[in-house]
Amino acid sequence: MKKFTRNALAGAIAMVLGTASVDASAFCGFFAGKADARLFNDASQVIMARTGERTVITMLNDYAGPLQDFALAVPVPEVLPKDAIKVVDKAIFERVEAYSAPRLAEYFDPDPCARRLEESHARGALSMARSVDNKSARDQALGVKVEAKYTVGEYDIVILSAAQSDGLETWLRQNGYRLPAGTGRALRPYIRQGLKFFVARVNLKEQAKTGVSFLRPLQFAFSSERFMLPIRLGMINARGPQDLVIYMLTRQGRVETTNYRTVKLPANMDLPVNVKHDFGSVYKALFAEQVRREDMHAVFTEYFWDMGWCDPCAADPLTAEELKNAGVFWLDGKTQPVMLTRLHVRYSRETFPEDLMFQETRDRANYQARYVLRHAWKGNPGACPGAAGYLEGVARREEREAQNLANLTGWSIGQVRARAGDLPGRVVESIARSRRKNGALNRGSIGG
Repeated sequence: MKKFTRNALAGAIAMVLGTASVDASAFCGFFAGKADARLFNDASQVIMARTGERTVITMLNDYAGPLQDFALAVPVPEVLPKDAIKVVDKAIFERVEAYSAPRLAEYFDPDPCARRLEESHARGALSMARSVDNKSARDQALGVKVEAKYTVGEYDIVILSAAQSDGLETWLRQNGYRLPAGTGRALRPYIRQGLKFFVARVNLKEQAKTGVSFLRPLQFAFSSERFMLPIRLGMINARGPQDLVIYMLTRQGRVETTNYRTVKLPANMDLPVNVKHDFGSVYKALFAEQVRREDMHAVFTEYFWDMGWCDPCAADPLTAEELKNAGVFWLDGKTQPVMLTRLHVRYSRETFPEDLMFQETRDRANYQARYVLRHAWKGNPGACPGAAGYLEGVARREEREAQNLANLTGWSIGQVRARAGDLPGRVVESIARSRRKNGALNRGSIGG
């Protein structure tokens, strides 16, 4: 039996069941690196495309274990027809994730001796074209109705309705699902709301035909006036705090939560250049510190942009075909706006007792979790009259960069300086040596 990568969806919008049977100006520097969602343990990824009351959800099932043991259940507002459900290529997550990932940008100082003042950034951003099942007496007694049954790709899918949570829990157990403790209690609020349940498990014969060694993402569409993502059901078998990254694709503007704080991460700050070689661990610490400051009660915006272009680009914008694969259903061959909001939440049962509720705002101000590296000129401090003064400024700048990193991550300034090899101190000493050599050292300290 093939083994699959570790399940991360357990803490997202679905309950995973076991089965008993088999504002930036144009960028003129260089893109230096990004921090992707795979940095985070127990992290789920979901793509939501919505306009009007129509929503398309795509879920990445990063599951570990025998295929016959995999199943999931998702609350949905209506009985989904078969043509509203499909299996999509996992690469769509890789594309949208790469495009929106937190990123580094780097600049290189000009030669101060050449007197080339090139601080005016050209605003030449490259725009890109945006581009049935019969009812049994037993089911009726339990208050459960199988509304629809399909096989889609490698998944067998049933859509269930239920009159009571105990009846639905009993039905699932009788049909071979192993349920975590507390399932009935978690199901109850969704049944009270009249929601249906989208339940999928792997069809082993169909999966063998795919030839792939992972479960492909499931995508389904429905209509509802409520713009929400159910996360409470997934918490019943969560082992601790979970990370959830949501890629929101909309037409008008930035998406935010209405029942929790939505906070933009601090961004566009200069950091020490050595961050380039370990940005993954730096960003994990940065995010953890912002979560701590919000007491794990906020949803963080990591990116918002019109998907027709990017500046700087961590990856090329998605093509029209890729956007359609991601669930964008309003493209009609003309230039249509597609706005991407990337939200990241770390949550637990205690800190997020409600499902996530959203609204699309009219805010179209571009934002990205972007951090800047500024490389100093490497010349001799005595090369020209202005060089020593320039390097004094570099020393002050590098001290500010170290303070920025300490503030963002919660690290002590001593930890930051140790990681950077005490670069400001070495720059100052270099200047001092040059001045002593040239007899130009006329004051007792350097750097202000």
